[in-house]
Amino acid sequence: MVEKPLLFTGNANRPLADAVSKILKAPILPANVTRFNDGETRVQIQHTVRGKPVFIIQSTCAPVNDSLMELLFMADAMRRSSAEKIVAVIPYYGYSRQDYQMAPREPVSARVVADLLQAVGVTNVVTIDIHSVKAQGFFGIPFDNLNTTRIASEFIQKNLDLDPSNTVVVSPDAGGVKRAQDFAAKLNTPLAIIHKRRPAPGQVQITHVVGDVAGKTCLMIDDMVDTGGSLLNGAQALKDAGAKSVYAYATHAVLSGSAVENIEKSQALERLFTTDTIPQKKSKKITVCPIAPVLAKVIHAIQTNESISPFVD
Repeated sequence: MVEKPLLFTGNANRPLADAVSKILKAPILPANVTRFNDGETRVQIQHTVRGKPVFIIQSTCAPVNDSLMELLFMADAMRRSSAEKIVAVIPYYGYSRQDYQMAPREPVSARVVADLLQAVGVTNVVTIDIHSVKAQGFFGIPFDNLNTTRIASEFIQKNLDLDPSNTVVVSPDAGGVKRAQDFAAKLNTPLAIIHKRRPAPGQVQITHVVGDVAGKTCLMIDDMVDTGGSLLNGAQALKDAGAKSVYAYATHAVLSGSAVENIEKSQALERLFTTDTIPQKKSKKITVCPIAPVLAKVIHAIQTNESISPFVD
């Protein structure tokens, strides 16, 4: 008989961990993750893990540094408690955007995070639609990047009932073409690309749209949406190019600052589809695709030493 996985979580996204726990019929095991008065994180694992594989479900989302420290301290506590294997399930991998030096004398922060995870004893990493697949090369341990294309495309089709002959999947930039191509193949639609440039961090200038979008339903595909500026500018550019309606999907809805309010006010964007890798604020224009079923299947496969190829890029 296969033992149930030992599941732990920090404070970053407890609802997602609870959903995974419910599917696996395995409880979230007790761990005290608290703060000292000065903000220092304190962790105490309250269940034996000696000789066992453990799974820590923890997105490194806002507050990013607190979430990351919780994950690192929990992993270190597991290592010092003689866990056999420590699997960090990081649905949203913070710092993955900083995977190279954009200017002189800058750190490669994604590499620093990878080094920290390995230094505290993490033996496996599972993440979802990481911003840069190059980050996999920063690890000397098994690293699995799960792909949401199938589950998200099916969810969107169920909600919108898209007509492939009148729908165009749109990549918001050249870097996201592969992701958009995968969606277009699943939905059996043509592909368009928005050409843009970034004069400074957080600033986006749309130059033109490559592809026929006039009179079409457009579905923009991205891995994340942060401030929403690029998303809403892209939606407006598609409307200006004659698109009938514009929807968007982003795996990770960071939605910092006034992003939710701006999305709700947008006349160009009909709706944003996303997942619950990051806890979401309720909005009439944001629809969440549950990701727990995929994580549960992958955790079970790792626990039983089965293949997870159907879920990996």
